Amino acid sequence: PGMSVDFEPSVLGTKEHWVQTYAQEIRDFQENGDVGHIWFGHQCQKRMAGWLEKCGTVAKDAKILDIGCGNGALLCALAERGFTNLWGTDYCQEAIELAERVTNSEGVGAKLVVTDILTAQMSQFDDAPFDVCTDKGTYDAISLCPEDSCSKRKQYVTSVASLLTDRGIYIITSCNWTGEEIEQQFEPYFVHRASIPATPTFQFGGKTGQTVSTLVLQKNTDISVHDMTHNQL
Repeated sequence: PGMSVDFEPSVLGTKEHWVQTYAQEIRDFQENGDVGHIWFGHQCQKRMAGWLEKCGTVAKDAKILDIGCGNGALLCALAERGFTNLWGTDYCQEAIELAERVTNSEGVGAKLVVTDILTAQMSQFDDAPFDVCTDKGTYDAISLCPEDSCSKRKQYVTSVASLLTDRGIYIITSCNWTGEEIEQQFEPYFVHRASIPATPTFQFGGKTGQTVSTLVLQKNTDISVHDMTHNQL
């Protein structure tokens, strides 16, 4: 399915839900040190961070942005792999407050910014583009937004592309979309670089599949950022 496909709206696509969720998780972290829910689990973020560590083209001081960073757990996983120039953004102030507490407790010096990725500007990130952007559930949440999720998904793709360096890397984990669907929706601004297999997998009708897709895309240098606001995905 392309960008014209919409899911049934869900509270997971509303800011109000995340404000309440992260406000509770801040209280839980204060009381018992619980960092809160880790989307897709520890193994998923280990796979994402591990791929970046082993791919051979991403330096340890590469500028990395985790989009919709939530509690900052993926940033901590990246720091464990030796990455040092880490940024996180979330449109929910409460998420950033929780991420500050979690990353500080782990000794991770991430820079955290409250902003909506759909309207984010380079000026909010020291006026320098990112070498890598990661997303673990944010594109899924936008897909469930009750208000015009289709146009917001388009806006998301162009916004992420505008924040990346030429040939910058984008890693996304999704449970709403297959790898093939993600590729289609991010064309022509991104090209496929790799798929990161997930476990567990399932078999159905003689085919092996998985309920979560993690895809590595690379910014397409043939498409300029200026073209992005004029073309339809």
